[in-house]
Amino acid sequence: MVKAAYSRDTTPGTSPRTRILVAGGGYVGMYTAIRLQQKLKRELERGDVEIVVVSAEPYMTYQPFLPEAAAGSISPRHVVVPLRRVLDRCKVVSGEVRSVDHAKRTATFTTLATEEEGAGAIQIGYDELVLAPGSVSRTLPVPGLAEYAIGFKTVEEAIGLRNHVIEQMDIASSTREPALRDAALTFVVVGGGYAGVEALAELEDMARYATRYYHNIKPEDLKWVLVEASNRILPEVGEEMGKYAIRELRARNIDVRLDTRLDSCENRVAVLSDGSRLPTRTVVWTAGVKPAPVLAATDLPLNERGRLKCTAELTVEGAEHAWSAGDAAAVPDVTAEEPGTECAPNAQHAVRQTKVLAENIVASLRGQPLQTYAHKYVGSVASLGLHKGVAHVYGRKLKGYPAWLMHRAYHLSRMPTFNRKARILAEWTLSGLFKREIVSLGSLEHPRAEFELAAGGVPSRPLARRHEDPPMSGRERRRGQAPGARPPGASGAPSGAASEDREGKGPDAPAPGTEEG
Repeated sequence: MVKAAYSRDTTPGTSPRTRILVAGGGYVGMYTAIRLQQKLKRELERGDVEIVVVSAEPYMTYQPFLPEAAAGSISPRHVVVPLRRVLDRCKVVSGEVRSVDHAKRTATFTTLATEEEGAGAIQIGYDELVLAPGSVSRTLPVPGLAEYAIGFKTVEEAIGLRNHVIEQMDIASSTREPALRDAALTFVVVGGGYAGVEALAELEDMARYATRYYHNIKPEDLKWVLVEASNRILPEVGEEMGKYAIRELRARNIDVRLDTRLDSCENRVAVLSDGSRLPTRTVVWTAGVKPAPVLAATDLPLNERGRLKCTAELTVEGAEHAWSAGDAAAVPDVTAEEPGTECAPNAQHAVRQTKVLAENIVASLRGQPLQTYAHKYVGSVASLGLHKGVAHVYGRKLKGYPAWLMHRAYHLSRMPTFNRKARILAEWTLSGLFKREIVSLGSLEHPRAEFELAAGGVPSRPLARRHEDPPMSGRERRRGQAPGARPPGASGAPSGAASEDREGKGPDAPAPGTEEG
């Protein structure tokens, strides 16, 4: 059932209010809304225009800083920007857009309240639509992937992975079983793009540093494996810098396997296409992204990859009053020599597209001509851990400390709000003066478990290794319920739901040698 529509303002005696609906609160959605509320300040004050932002999370995550957040160099709360603080002239709705009927100028979305009420989705009418839902992890039908792997696209996944890596070292330090120890100290990362390489490099740095505080774990005991299906990593920085990155990683005893795929990770064993079988308790999946599923639930044109067909003015082809940019949009690259080339779905284009997108929406409302988005790709930078990196910018190739410094400087400049810039810079300064933090706070993921036990109940998650239980679905995660929960006294083990952001583990007792609490 769908609730009564969120209709547009048509108060008698007044002209209809123009509603701009921004679907998505990521980088494109947030920055487009920021610029719209600046450009349309007078119209917003008069009540002629209304900007509504519907976002699944009440914050925007700056994903290039997730590896450093996972390594503890940056506080997790500083890599996110609260939407309600920066969008003070917009109406921010915490919800997920489920479908769009652009022919009728309506969108359907759900919120946490609609789930609790059980009354169905909500419809909202609009005059201008900015569809910017971003992307989601692209997965493959690999046996065991949903049950045992973890992604690296959200701040929750980054912090969960940090806690997990440190807890595996705790397990290895306290167990007497060699097989369990080896599996706990083996970490497999699938995907040789930015996310995979930077996550692996930062976490390996952190884990190697942490070994100095374990009396029975040495740096050489850690086994890190990078699995990449193609014959190169970091293709954006060029072949030469990609080869340098491989040499740098291998020099740190990281096993880089090219032209290799993950065939299975069932029963905590990573089976690779080269025949290797790696017992491991950690599989990180970073093998690409795909457009958000909501795009398929619209009546707007999509290309063969599921992205919105857009013009160089960032309008959706053949659909008036519909706009898009970023990962969800297939925007023609007018600077490319080869006809038909599209802008890469990366942060470099998304950052610049938001400015043109907002200005074109304002121009459309005021009957002015639209601008064409044109930006020539200038290159890329990537971090390989603390004080290490590669860069290929404006034809110049950098490596080592200069590339790492450029990586930090560039992303700090792109981090939204002065508040966040200042906090991150302060954290970098302090981290250079003091030692790394190596504390695992896995209990934060299930804060009620201790109290449930004290109150005589059965914890929804075991007190030890709680984050390794069967992963929860989105609704169960929000409600704090265990998947497949059964009434007290019911027999049988609960079955795990499809993985969204946890590494799954059955409800068995903690592994031998692990510590309670």
